Amino acid sequence: MAHEATIHGIGVGVGEGGVGAPVVLLEARGEIVPIFVDPGQAQTIELAQQELPAERPLTHDLFVDLLHDVDAMLDRVRIDDLRDETFYAKLDLAVERGDEQKQIVRDARPSDGIALAVRVDCPITIDDAVIDKAGQDLDQLGVGTAEFRSSSLEGRGLGGQETHRGESEAADEIDHDASVDIDIDEPADADDDTDPES
Repeated sequence: MAHEATIHGIGVGVGEGGVGAPVVLLEARGEIVPIFVDPGQAQTIELAQQELPAERPLTHDLFVDLLHDVDAMLDRVRIDDLRDETFYAKLDLAVERGDEQKQIVRDARPSDGIALAVRVDCPITIDDAVIDKAGQDLDQLGVGTAEFRSSSLEGRGLGGQETHRGESEAADEIDHDASVDIDIDEPADADDDTDPES
């Protein structure tokens, strides 16, 4: 059985070695499923959540535009498997072909699926088997508040940091060493221009 998920927040895993990788916290079936992503993926998800336009189209924005151009819709993102500590997802697409609608399923990284789902406002679901393996209580994660502020992770790897090779390979995984605690800040006002560092 699949359960609809909501994005509980985006933060940074904090372990014994210090600040780790960005993590997307999905809430489903009353539990939190943490999915570690690379900094670029975390940034594009966060930009879409806050509806902040990029100077040039990001990859996920371009993908959404192309879907519209070919009369296709993203109906659902399914996080349906967890193997060797790596999450797997599928995109359920509907394509208009004349008077018919064709259903297409494509494999995707969960981080890409989440970034697309936020942009088109489609459901994200997580299968029971995945929640059984990776689901955690909020108390286990040490999560504070539920939202992520745009500038809260600058200087820690998100704000404009170049993604190095290897980071994207490690994305969409469970990082047991870095999942000791999650540091999440309060949401920023969209019109607030104040510097959080000052």
